[in-house]
Amino acid sequence: MRFIILFFIYAYSFSIEVQKPKVYNGDENIAEWVMSEKLDGIRGYWTGKKFLTRKGKRIYAPKWFIKGLPNFELDGELWTKRDDFENIQNIIMDKTPSKDWEKITYNIFEVPNTKGNFFERLDKVKSWFKKYPNTHINIIEQVKIKDKEHLHNFLNEIISKKGEGIIVKDPKEPYHTGRSSHVLKVKKAQDMEGKVIGINISKKTSVLKSLVIKLKNGIIFNLGTGFTKEQRKDPPKIGEVITFKYFGLTKKGKPKFASFLHIRKD
Repeated sequence: MRFIILFFIYAYSFSIEVQKPKVYNGDENIAEWVMSEKLDGIRGYWTGKKFLTRKGKRIYAPKWFIKGLPNFELDGELWTKRDDFENIQNIIMDKTPSKDWEKITYNIFEVPNTKGNFFERLDKVKSWFKKYPNTHINIIEQVKIKDKEHLHNFLNEIISKKGEGIIVKDPKEPYHTGRSSHVLKVKKAQDMEGKVIGINISKKTSVLKSLVIKLKNGIIFNLGTGFTKEQRKDPPKIGEVITFKYFGLTKKGKPKFASFLHIRKD
Protein backbone atom coordinates (compact mmCIF):
# COMPACT_ATOMS: atom_id res chain seq x y z
CA MET A 1 0.00 0.00 0.00
CA ARG A 2 2.80 2.37 0.92
CA PHE A 3 4.52 1.62 -2.39
CA ILE A 4 1.35 2.51 -4.31
CA ILE A 5 0.99 5.83 -2.47
CA LEU A 6 4.63 6.72 -3.09
CA PHE A 7 4.24 5.79 -6.74
CA PHE A 8 1.33 8.18 -7.21
CA ILE A 9 3.17 10.97 -5.36
CA TYR A 10 6.17 10.45 -7.63
CA ALA A 11 4.04 10.34 -10.76
CA TYR A 12 2.21 13.55 -9.81
CA SER A 13 5.42 15.40 -8.96
CA PHE A 14 6.95 14.57 -12.34
CA SER A 15 3.77 14.66 -14.43
CA ILE A 16 5.24 16.76 -17.25
CA GLU A 17 8.53 16.68 -19.11
CA VAL A 18 9.44 20.11 -20.47
CA GLN A 19 12.01 21.37 -22.91
CA LYS A 20 15.16 22.61 -21.16
CA PRO A 21 18.08 24.60 -22.56
CA LYS A 22 21.73 23.72 -22.24
CA VAL A 23 24.33 26.46 -21.71
CA TYR A 24 25.81 28.21 -24.74
CA ASN A 25 29.62 28.07 -24.66
CA GLY A 26 30.39 30.02 -27.84
CA ASP A 27 31.64 27.11 -29.96
CA GLU A 28 28.27 26.02 -31.32
CA ASN A 29 27.29 26.58 -34.94
CA ILE A 30 24.21 28.79 -34.62
CA ALA A 31 23.87 29.79 -38.28
CA GLU A 32 20.20 30.09 -39.26
CA TRP A 33 19.09 29.76 -35.64
CA VAL A 34 16.73 32.16 -33.87
CA MET A 35 17.08 34.06 -30.59
CA SER A 36 14.66 35.59 -28.11
CA GLU A 37 14.74 37.17 -24.68
CA LYS A 38 14.71 34.74 -21.75
CA LEU A 39 12.06 36.15 -19.45
CA ASP A 40 12.61 35.84 -15.70
CA GLY A 41 9.14 34.83 -14.57
CA ILE A 42 7.29 31.65 -13.65
CA ARG A 43 7.17 29.04 -16.35
CA GLY A 44 3.62 28.14 -17.24
CA TYR A 45 2.84 24.90 -19.06
CA TRP A 46 -0.69 24.99 -20.42
CA THR A 47 -2.05 21.42 -20.67
CA GLY A 48 -5.12 22.46 -22.63
CA LYS A 49 -7.12 22.67 -19.39
CA LYS A 50 -4.87 24.14 -16.69
CA PHE A 51 -1.49 25.71 -15.97
CA LEU A 52 1.36 23.77 -14.34
CA THR A 53 4.79 24.98 -13.20
CA ARG A 54 8.01 23.46 -14.56
CA LYS A 55 7.83 20.92 -11.71
CA GLY A 56 4.20 20.02 -12.28
CA LYS A 57 2.63 22.13 -9.51
CA ARG A 58 -0.85 23.50 -10.21
CA ILE A 59 -1.10 27.23 -10.95
CA TYR A 60 -4.44 28.65 -9.86
CA ALA A 61 -5.01 31.17 -12.62
CA PRO A 62 -8.31 33.11 -12.59
CA LYS A 63 -11.06 31.78 -14.84
CA TRP A 64 -11.07 35.00 -16.85
CA PHE A 65 -7.32 34.57 -17.54
CA ILE A 66 -7.62 31.07 -19.02
CA LYS A 67 -10.83 31.81 -20.91
CA GLY A 68 -10.17 31.51 -24.62
CA LEU A 69 -6.93 29.53 -24.30
CA PRO A 70 -6.72 26.61 -26.76
CA ASN A 71 -7.39 22.94 -26.00
CA PHE A 72 -3.83 22.08 -27.10
CA GLU A 73 -0.62 22.42 -25.09
CA LEU A 74 1.44 25.60 -24.79
CA ASP A 75 4.68 26.45 -23.05
CA GLY A 76 5.65 29.94 -21.96
CA GLU A 77 6.44 32.38 -19.19
CA LEU A 78 3.97 34.05 -16.83
CA TRP A 79 5.51 37.49 -16.43
CA THR A 80 4.98 41.18 -15.69
CA LYS A 81 8.19 43.06 -16.47
CA ARG A 82 11.95 42.77 -16.11
CA ASP A 83 13.54 42.62 -12.65
CA ASP A 84 10.23 41.72 -10.98
CA PHE A 85 10.60 38.01 -10.15
CA GLU A 86 9.56 38.03 -6.48
CA ASN A 87 6.38 39.98 -7.24
CA ILE A 88 5.55 37.65 -10.15
CA GLN A 89 6.14 34.58 -7.99
CA ASN A 90 3.91 35.89 -5.19
CA ILE A 91 1.07 36.53 -7.65
CA ILE A 92 1.36 33.27 -9.59
CA MET A 93 1.91 30.88 -6.68
CA ASP A 94 -0.98 32.20 -4.57
CA LYS A 95 -3.67 29.48 -4.48
CA THR A 96 -6.30 32.21 -4.25
CA PRO A 97 -5.77 34.35 -7.37
CA SER A 98 -5.78 38.07 -6.68
CA LYS A 99 -6.57 41.14 -8.78
CA ASP A 100 -2.82 41.39 -9.39
CA TRP A 101 -3.25 38.75 -12.09
CA GLU A 102 -4.33 41.69 -14.26
CA LYS A 103 -0.62 42.59 -14.40
CA ILE A 104 0.36 39.12 -15.68
CA THR A 105 0.91 38.23 -19.31
CA TYR A 106 1.45 34.76 -20.75
CA ASN A 107 4.43 34.84 -23.10
CA ILE A 108 4.46 31.78 -25.35
CA PHE A 109 7.70 30.32 -26.70
CA GLU A 110 6.71 26.77 -27.68
CA VAL A 111 3.80 24.56 -28.73
CA PRO A 112 4.54 21.13 -27.22
CA ASN A 113 3.73 17.87 -28.96
CA THR A 114 2.84 19.58 -32.22
CA LYS A 115 4.19 18.35 -35.57
CA GLY A 116 6.41 20.47 -37.79
CA ASN A 117 9.43 22.70 -37.31
CA PHE A 118 9.54 25.56 -34.79
CA PHE A 119 8.00 28.14 -37.13
CA GLU A 120 5.18 25.77 -38.09
CA ARG A 121 4.44 25.10 -34.44
CA LEU A 122 4.30 28.83 -33.70
CA ASP A 123 2.01 29.35 -36.70
CA LYS A 124 -0.51 27.04 -35.02
CA VAL A 125 -0.78 29.23 -31.92
CA LYS A 126 -0.64 32.45 -33.92
CA SER A 127 -3.64 31.26 -35.95
CA TRP A 128 -5.54 30.48 -32.76
CA PHE A 129 -5.06 33.92 -31.20
CA LYS A 130 -5.74 35.66 -34.48
CA LYS A 131 -9.18 34.05 -34.27
CA TYR A 132 -9.48 34.51 -30.48
CA PRO A 133 -7.57 37.71 -29.53
CA ASN A 134 -6.38 38.00 -25.93
CA THR A 135 -4.67 41.09 -24.48
CA HIS A 136 -2.88 38.97 -21.85
CA ILE A 137 -1.19 36.76 -24.45
CA ASN A 138 2.11 37.46 -26.21
CA ILE A 139 3.98 35.20 -28.57
CA ILE A 140 7.66 35.87 -27.91
CA GLU A 141 9.38 37.45 -30.90
CA GLN A 142 12.02 35.26 -32.53
CA VAL A 143 14.93 37.04 -34.22
CA LYS A 144 17.00 35.29 -36.89
CA ILE A 145 20.68 35.32 -35.92
CA LYS A 146 22.98 36.90 -38.50
CA ASP A 147 26.23 35.99 -36.76
CA LYS A 148 27.80 35.77 -33.29
CA GLU A 149 28.32 39.55 -33.15
CA HIS A 150 24.58 39.98 -33.73
CA LEU A 151 23.90 37.54 -30.86
CA HIS A 152 26.22 39.32 -28.43
CA ASN A 153 24.83 42.75 -29.31
CA PHE A 154 21.31 41.44 -28.70
CA LEU A 155 22.40 39.95 -25.36
CA ASN A 156 24.04 43.20 -24.25
CA GLU A 157 20.88 45.13 -25.15
CA ILE A 158 18.75 42.79 -23.02
CA ILE A 159 21.19 42.94 -20.09
CA SER A 160 21.27 46.75 -20.26
CA LYS A 161 17.48 46.72 -19.75
CA LYS A 162 17.85 44.47 -16.66
CA GLY A 163 16.84 41.38 -18.60
CA GLU A 164 18.05 37.91 -17.67
CA GLY A 165 19.54 36.66 -20.93
CA ILE A 166 18.52 35.08 -24.20
CA ILE A 167 17.53 31.70 -25.66
CA VAL A 168 18.89 30.50 -28.99
CA LYS A 169 17.15 27.69 -30.84
CA ASP A 170 17.50 25.61 -33.99
CA PRO A 171 14.14 26.21 -35.72
CA LYS A 172 14.51 23.20 -38.00
CA GLU A 173 14.18 20.72 -35.14
CA PRO A 174 10.90 18.95 -34.29
CA TYR A 175 9.53 19.37 -30.78
CA HIS A 176 11.46 17.50 -28.09
CA THR A 177 11.64 17.43 -24.31
CA GLY A 178 14.58 17.38 -21.91
CA ARG A 179 17.93 19.03 -22.57
CA SER A 180 19.53 19.06 -26.00
CA SER A 181 22.16 20.97 -27.94
CA HIS A 182 19.41 22.49 -30.12
CA VAL A 183 18.15 24.88 -27.41
CA LEU A 184 20.71 26.99 -25.54
CA LYS A 185 20.61 29.77 -22.95
CA VAL A 186 23.04 32.66 -23.19
CA LYS A 187 23.82 34.79 -20.14
CA LYS A 188 26.60 36.91 -18.70
CA ALA A 189 26.40 34.79 -15.56
CA GLN A 190 24.89 31.35 -15.03
CA ASP A 191 22.33 30.47 -12.38
CA MET A 192 21.67 27.38 -10.32
CA GLU A 193 19.40 26.15 -7.56
CA GLY A 194 20.30 24.69 -4.19
CA LYS A 195 18.64 23.75 -0.92
CA VAL A 196 19.28 25.65 2.30
CA ILE A 197 20.63 23.18 4.89
CA GLY A 198 22.11 25.65 7.36
CA ILE A 199 22.11 29.31 8.40
CA ASN A 200 25.13 31.15 9.79
CA ILE A 201 24.17 34.12 11.96
CA SER A 202 26.67 36.82 12.97
CA LYS A 203 27.22 36.88 16.74
CA LYS A 204 27.92 40.62 16.65
CA THR A 205 24.95 41.81 14.59
CA SER A 206 22.52 38.86 14.92
CA VAL A 207 21.80 38.98 11.18
CA LEU A 208 22.54 36.54 8.38
CA LYS A 209 26.20 35.97 7.65
CA SER A 210 25.78 33.17 5.08
CA LEU A 211 23.57 30.27 4.04
CA VAL A 212 24.83 26.72 3.82
CA ILE A 213 23.68 25.44 0.41
CA LYS A 214 23.53 21.86 -0.87
CA LEU A 215 23.45 21.32 -4.63
CA LYS A 216 21.72 18.45 -6.41
CA ASN A 217 25.06 16.70 -6.89
CA GLY A 218 25.71 16.79 -3.12
CA ILE A 219 28.28 19.60 -3.12
CA ILE A 220 27.92 21.95 -0.13
CA PHE A 221 29.13 25.56 0.06
CA ASN A 222 28.46 28.82 1.91
CA LEU A 223 26.56 31.60 0.14
CA GLY A 224 27.13 35.00 1.72
CA THR A 225 26.53 37.69 -0.91
CA GLY A 226 23.58 39.15 -2.81
CA PHE A 227 21.26 39.63 0.17
CA THR A 228 19.45 42.87 1.00
CA LYS A 229 19.40 44.25 4.56
CA GLU A 230 15.85 42.96 4.93
CA GLN A 231 16.83 39.48 3.73
CA ARG A 232 19.72 39.37 6.20
CA LYS A 233 17.25 40.11 9.01
CA ASP A 234 14.75 37.56 7.69
CA PRO A 235 16.76 35.01 5.66
CA PRO A 236 15.49 32.00 3.71
CA LYS A 237 14.58 29.07 5.95
CA ILE A 238 16.17 25.64 6.15
CA GLY A 239 14.63 23.37 3.53
CA GLU A 240 13.78 26.16 1.10
CA VAL A 241 15.17 26.13 -2.45
CA ILE A 242 16.98 29.24 -3.62
CA THR A 243 18.40 30.46 -6.93
CA PHE A 244 21.85 32.06 -7.12
CA LYS A 245 24.04 33.32 -9.92
CA TYR A 246 27.68 32.36 -10.35
CA PHE A 247 30.62 32.61 -12.74
CA GLY A 248 31.98 29.13 -13.42
CA LEU A 249 33.02 26.36 -11.03
CA THR A 250 36.15 25.64 -9.00
CA LYS A 251 38.13 22.41 -9.48
CA LYS A 252 36.09 20.97 -6.62
CA GLY A 253 32.83 21.87 -8.36
CA LYS A 254 31.84 24.77 -6.12
CA PRO A 255 30.26 27.86 -7.74
CA LYS A 256 32.59 30.84 -8.16
CA PHE A 257 31.49 34.33 -7.04
CA ALA A 258 28.03 33.02 -6.12
CA SER A 259 25.39 35.62 -5.28
CA PHE A 260 21.83 35.12 -3.99
CA LEU A 261 18.96 35.91 -6.36
CA HIS A 262 15.69 34.68 -4.84
CA ILE A 263 13.72 31.89 -3.17
CA ARG A 264 11.95 29.47 -5.54
CA LYS A 265 8.38 28.41 -4.74
CA ASP A 266 7.46 26.78 -8.06
